[in-house]
Amino acid sequence: MSKQKVPYGLWSSPISAEALSQSLRFRDLRWDGSSDTLVWLEERSDRGVLVGCALDDAPHDLTEEHHVRAGVGYGGGDFDALHGHVVYAEKSGRLYAQRIEAGAPWALTPAFGSAASPVIDPLGRWVLYVHSYEGKDCLATVDIEGRRWPYRLFSGADFYMQPTIHADGATVSWVEWDHPNMPWDGCRLMIAHVDASGTDSSDITLIAGGKGTPVFQPSFSPDGRYLSYLINEGEWDQLVLYDLEAGEWRVLLDLGCTLIEPAWGQGMRTYAWSHDSREILFLRNDQGVGSLWRCDIQSGVCLAIESPYTALMQPVTSASRAQVACLVSSAQISQRVVVFSWPAAERTDADTSPYTSPERSPFSADGEREPTLSPMKPLILRRASGERFTEDALPTPKPISWSAPDGTQVFGLYYAPASATCEGEGLPPVLVDIHGGPTAQRIASYSADTAFFTSRGFGMLAVNYRGSTGYGKTYRNALRQQWGALDVEDAAGGARALIDQGLGDPTRLIIRGGSAGGYTVLNALIHHPKLFRAGVCLFGVSNLFTLAADTHKFESHYLDSLIGPLPQAADRYRAWSPLFHAHKIQDPIAIFQGSEDRVVPPDQSESIAQALKARGVPHIYRLFEGEGHGWRRSETILAYYRELMAFLKEHVLFS
Repeated sequence: MSKQKVPYGLWSSPISAEALSQSLRFRDLRWDGSSDTLVWLEERSDRGVLVGCALDDAPHDLTEEHHVRAGVGYGGGDFDALHGHVVYAEKSGRLYAQRIEAGAPWALTPAFGSAASPVIDPLGRWVLYVHSYEGKDCLATVDIEGRRWPYRLFSGADFYMQPTIHADGATVSWVEWDHPNMPWDGCRLMIAHVDASGTDSSDITLIAGGKGTPVFQPSFSPDGRYLSYLINEGEWDQLVLYDLEAGEWRVLLDLGCTLIEPAWGQGMRTYAWSHDSREILFLRNDQGVGSLWRCDIQSGVCLAIESPYTALMQPVTSASRAQVACLVSSAQISQRVVVFSWPAAERTDADTSPYTSPERSPFSADGEREPTLSPMKPLILRRASGERFTEDALPTPKPISWSAPDGTQVFGLYYAPASATCEGEGLPPVLVDIHGGPTAQRIASYSADTAFFTSRGFGMLAVNYRGSTGYGKTYRNALRQQWGALDVEDAAGGARALIDQGLGDPTRLIIRGGSAGGYTVLNALIHHPKLFRAGVCLFGVSNLFTLAADTHKFESHYLDSLIGPLPQAADRYRAWSPLFHAHKIQDPIAIFQGSEDRVVPPDQSESIAQALKARGVPHIYRLFEGEGHGWRRSETILAYYRELMAFLKEHVLFS
């Protein structure tokens, strides 16, 4: 079928704002060994719902009235499943428990503070969890029936995350850290003994990590022999096995790639032990392309698992079989809950992996994924709503790079316009998309947002500027005391790379970003006027001084490393606060903000909107009531895309 010639940006698209507003999202999953039920968390509009599924049965909702969402920091670590029970954090801050098979939930904790990362004792007696109240964090316990008052087990550090319990129920491990560090800057891996009631501890010991060394995801092997963890002591991450009886450790994985994700939330995982403690299933990140691997802990042999997915999250293994479940997607496959199975066969040192070289790219010369080994036929348990769209309406990422002024290679993913029915002439308008964090990374995952624009005839460039994860420690740390300088330089460099490589119309480039990305948007419009036709700022930072004073606890000292400590770095705060230079903004801008944002409070957006209004700069400012740091409600998502498209038509397409 021949395609119709239609101006870029005005193509008819099957991906409507209504479809995006009703999309289903998956956040986490756990496997209960006793009932052999996989449990995952679905986000439906602004509600979190737990869903259970035995592999030979249909999925069914476990929670009805409660809104499952942990509230420590950015959230995450919402629930655990074990012994036929689920324990989950409700939006009110309370922990609840219920049986997976049937029955009503019961409260474990009173309604004060916020709870996250519940872990059920392997002997089924109590629950260990992270608790935050009035700015004080701790690790607490409560009995599984909720009969006694919660007990504060470990305290004194500013932050706690990723608690885990040994199979004997008498040993626990966790990660903790203090201001001004962020967890990816440096944190401590601790271990301690606890009594049968979970109310007394002894022999608290530092295992690894420190002020300048991040550690991530402690996990006990099912046979109880090892404590495993990820650590970053050099350019790349390592997976370490600590022999609990011998008191000795050895590096199992040192692959010259990213294994640790920045711990912006609780409950994050990138690997899991097999049920027999013989293997570790792990995720690796090669320049934004993810893959799932098996590693034999005795030989160290690694096998890549063949699959069409390039973004994988939260691996969890069965307690009785050679199976691993993940949340997966790719650029052309929307999010799924899948289970991989593999034969429990003996392996020899003759088994090899195609990715033995740290320098080897996950892309072939023509940009396509190379084949991998160890095929596993995935069982798909749940599909997100995006699978209603055909592949020709979905874009394929193309890795591109360009040189910064100092010669550093900067990375991005380019998505060309994609349509089954339309094509354009000339060069398309392109959104230069700036991720938040700023330590985050845009990866080759499914993005309904990206497809919304590319199916209408826009290109999209996802910029992984210096400071992003996935390209080594030096690259990530390059933004220290350079936030506002290097990210803006790389955003402008990405725009010019589009022009130089003939990928975008130089007169119709749009820069968009949220949170830290919104800060980059504002500074890019200030320091590079007329490079972009328009800007889109979502809950972006405009005043670094007030951000340092008003933001939530987790990031209350983050600017010490990104900008510098106050008052010593006051000049740098003023130089890179967009509010003090808003008079230089000439290009139209759309600003969107949530009324209940605790990370970037609404006054950050309101102040910049007032400055634009005073000077008559074309702009729109939209405050979404009831929303926080991002959009959850269906009605908000619908309004956002409708208003943004109207803005782009007026100021970019028809201007």
